[in-house]
Amino acid sequence: MVLTLQVGYFVKITEDHMTFWFLLLLGLATYLMVQRIVAHSTRTPVWLLWLVLMTPAFLLTGWTLLYGEKQPPPPSLILWSSIICLLLYWLLFQWGRPVSTDTQTEPQTPESQSVIHPTAEPVTVRPIEPTEETQLRNCFPWSVYYIQNIEYRPQAVICKGQLRTTSSKAYQQIKSNIEAQFGDRFLLIFQEGVNNKPFFVLVPNTQIAKQVNASKPENLTRPGLALLLVLATLVTTTLVGAKIAGVDSKAIQSDPSVFLQGLPYALGLMTILGIHELGHYLTARFYKIRSTLPYFIPMPFFLGTFGAFIQMRSPIPNRKALFDVSIAGPIAGFIATLPLLIWGLAHSDVVPLTEQTGLLNPDALNPKYSILLALLSKLALGSLLTSKSAIDLHPVAVAGFLGLIVTALNLMPVGQLDGGHIIHAMFGQRTAIAIGQIARLLLLLLALIQREFLFWAIILLFIPLIDEPALNDVTELDNKRDILGLLSMALLVVIVLPLPQAIANLLQI
Repeated sequence: MVLTLQVGYFVKITEDHMTFWFLLLLGLATYLMVQRIVAHSTRTPVWLLWLVLMTPAFLLTGWTLLYGEKQPPPPSLILWSSIICLLLYWLLFQWGRPVSTDTQTEPQTPESQSVIHPTAEPVTVRPIEPTEETQLRNCFPWSVYYIQNIEYRPQAVICKGQLRTTSSKAYQQIKSNIEAQFGDRFLLIFQEGVNNKPFFVLVPNTQIAKQVNASKPENLTRPGLALLLVLATLVTTTLVGAKIAGVDSKAIQSDPSVFLQGLPYALGLMTILGIHELGHYLTARFYKIRSTLPYFIPMPFFLGTFGAFIQMRSPIPNRKALFDVSIAGPIAGFIATLPLLIWGLAHSDVVPLTEQTGLLNPDALNPKYSILLALLSKLALGSLLTSKSAIDLHPVAVAGFLGLIVTALNLMPVGQLDGGHIIHAMFGQRTAIAIGQIARLLLLLLALIQREFLFWAIILLFIPLIDEPALNDVTELDNKRDILGLLSMALLVVIVLPLPQAIANLLQI
């Protein structure tokens, strides 16, 4: 009885204060992301960048408070406020970027911009004495890497020369020499310059300094917090799932047992998101990369959650590890998505095509907006699905469909998305930047055909293209990983692109 009253009370509070919770959670998540990702790269105040990003949400909330849900905001308000605010955000970010004052070396190049590793916080490298410089040069045997000059930067020591052996052998040998001479004082990064010549970078190992200064070791795995977030997200996704199942909020208050009708959606979506993040987490642990447990982000409306995430607190050793950690999440999540989506589609209803049919309407979804979705829908529904049919998705199918969207979003080959990491590991950072720019433009062109991709395309335009380097960012992948990476990009294509009419005619859908 007590549980029944608590559920009913929770639902009532959620309905009455939906706008407040939306702004609170969205604002908090946005502030934390801005503070963590860009605060160290610009002098523009974090609160100002946050305010600009939150302006569209404030406008939409104000519209809803003034006119209610019966009069939805015009699309132009959403589109133009997003474009203007994202452009203003970019201008403020660029305006606040620090200008290099290093007069001892040439102006900054892509080499010097890319050597700052995420684990190297803004601290000054202790000057290397002449005797130490001799020790440093002795770490580079002429038969392995013939060192030609050493440059000193505020946060790095750059060693340039000519590679005389394989990149993997050179990195391992010089890394061992650096550790023998300097202990754990530096992290050694191996990168490729704009002239295709690899160079070494020594950056301060701030993790060691933190461990020395800390009164007790940092506890990365917080199972209590992770479990609490899982339970909270289970409640919020079940609430949203109940609405998807057609349960009215008043019915939940009068009979809270119907609240459990939202469990199929909740368990399906959380399974997909959880397995996706577990793929990242377990692979990171395999490579001995320090990382947090997967954390869910509850949200009492919309999808019921902002998703899940892990944080890696130590550098990635090489491109092989970067590839494996990045691709493990999308593949694990996709494998979990397939059976749930096929089962959900088989238990969905076929409805006639209407003007309201679209890609983001679960009550009348047109599967032909996605090649893979169309093929799976035909497999699950058979002859019931025709060229004049749409699908009223079962709650489990809604969760599976969202799993496809999550997979496609993460596989986008841009910046710090999983797809950006994959392309970086396959082709190197400079080529990955070019591919990311092309992917942005292609998605923008696709958005002209399918409006549903417009907001997604705008977001990608403002995701930084430069990815975090691995410590050994030169040694290339083997053929098996290259093929797997290409297959992951093919998966992205068949999820995102609409079904060609020729194939639709062949399948009779």
